[in-house]
Amino acid sequence: MRVLSVVSTKGGVGKTTVAANLGGLLADAGLRVLLLDLDNQPTLSSYYTLSQKAVAGAYELIALNLTTPAQIISRSMIAGLDLIISNDDQGQLNTLLLHAPDGRLRLRNLLDSFHSSYDLLLIDTQGARSVLLEMAILASDLTLSPITPEMLAARELRRGTVKLFAELEPFRHLGIPPPPLRLLLNQVNSIRLDTRMIVRSLRQTFLKATNISVLDTVIPDRVAYLNAATLSLPVHRIDTRQTRERRSPSALYTMQALAIELFPEWREAISRVRSCSGVQ
Repeated sequence: MRVLSVVSTKGGVGKTTVAANLGGLLADAGLRVLLLDLDNQPTLSSYYTLSQKAVAGAYELIALNLTTPAQIISRSMIAGLDLIISNDDQGQLNTLLLHAPDGRLRLRNLLDSFHSSYDLLLIDTQGARSVLLEMAILASDLTLSPITPEMLAARELRRGTVKLFAELEPFRHLGIPPPPLRLLLNQVNSIRLDTRMIVRSLRQTFLKATNISVLDTVIPDRVAYLNAATLSLPVHRIDTRQTRERRSPSALYTMQALAIELFPEWREAISRVRSCSGVQ
């Protein structure tokens, strides 16, 4: 089972949108996907309509080590896409983990319970520095950080997310190296000159970094992503073609490119999503 966390110390960069649509695409590719919502503002938990809601969720998983699927795993209307909902609206998990001996390693120690049932665990996290965020990173074998093409966002990336990864380096001595960090340019308007300058600067900044890289895939600023959330559908199902009026590629093409770049081992299945999802 692969484990991917969508992370950022800055809110409003599109983590939940990316997590929901990436999970939906991979489920349509025939993979068994489990979403874990660790944000106490539970947007991911309400993104997809549930066909079956579990009585428990992320709080019981982390606080009580409860891993019984029937109790903590909810089923979405998307075949192959399950969810552990966020139910820590008071933010108690951060305090609990801060004082627990295994705090930052709690989730990592629970992963064996899901390995046989899922191909991918996809974690949505809080948009702020926290023990919960550090726990998610240390449980992952890959992390994805969306970044909007704004100068303030670029500065926050360096002093927030990148600094956090550097401070997790001591876990390497325990045999737990921080996972690779992939930066995803999100909500990009390629027509604006300042946007192109910031994108170019970001790519140059991390060109020689060993554990951090900027993905080739770029998610454009398109209304289709908002429409998909309104319809509780993966965006690739409703935005399938690039038209002459729009310069940016379709959401189907974009999400396929992102998924393949992150998980090249699943390239063949991802490339067949058009027929698998019923898109014409």
